[in-house]
Amino acid sequence: MNFKALNHYFRFTNKQQTGIFLFFIIIITLQLIYFFADFTQPEKISFEEKQWLSLQKEIDVQKKMKLEQKHEVYKFNPNFISDYKGYKLGMSVEEIDRLLEFRKQNKYVNSAKEFQDVTQISDSLLKVLSPLFKFPDWVQNKKDFKAEKKEYTQKTFEKKEKITLTDINQATQEDLIKVYGIGEALSSRILKQKEILGGFVSMEQLADVWGLSPEVIAELNTHFKVVMPSNFKKIPVNDASLKELSQFPYFKYTLAKQIVTYRSMNGNFNNIEDLSKIKGFPVEKAKIISLYLEF
Repeated sequence: MNFKALNHYFRFTNKQQTGIFLFFIIIITLQLIYFFADFTQPEKISFEEKQWLSLQKEIDVQKKMKLEQKHEVYKFNPNFISDYKGYKLGMSVEEIDRLLEFRKQNKYVNSAKEFQDVTQISDSLLKVLSPLFKFPDWVQNKKDFKAEKKEYTQKTFEKKEKITLTDINQATQEDLIKVYGIGEALSSRILKQKEILGGFVSMEQLADVWGLSPEVIAELNTHFKVVMPSNFKKIPVNDASLKELSQFPYFKYTLAKQIVTYRSMNGNFNNIEDLSKIKGFPVEKAKIISLYLEF
């Protein structure tokens, strides 16, 4: 190939050479800018979005704390197992029905073995459940029968004394234990719940106490009722601060913050119906919550 014939195509003047050199410099500079410069525009976040993001962070923190909480396992009297609780414990429908049918005859199981005989649960399930059983003290402290006594005479137990105290907010632990099915653990939980709430306003609130079966709650209703004290202090929902609202057991911090925000933008709440429009409000407990609030 004759390269000499091509030489005249690559002959440039000094100005042309300088221009070509500058052209390459510009190309290289633009390439470097393209690869290393950030051309993305910063995302614009509105004030409302910032508020929601802040609330979401708080919700995530609360969820994490809830997951990290260690749940204490409490013992219970197997005579008062409900359908739902039996299902959660791994019992079949037939096994639960056998226990409920046995209880309808006003009979009680007094040991893990009797519980298995009545329900016919497997040995493996009994091994899991029996450590959780807690029977009344009188069952645990039965006197031993004499060896020479061959025939078993079933003891008849007197019914528990009906207490005269009717206001559950004035009840002591000793008063509560007198009710059949209530032991030290359940009575302590009832008193603790009363302390957290600042007092019960409805007997329906006993359903929120962990471990109380419907049968025991029905028994409590035959002994106690709620008497609202004359000096009961309600929360002024239209004047209360964020801190005061967030300390109310039925409100979380997130809900309290939304209530304050809604109140400042729309004015005072007139009734519980206005309050229940807030997102996240526990509507199913609106009737009870209204008894703690002042509009």
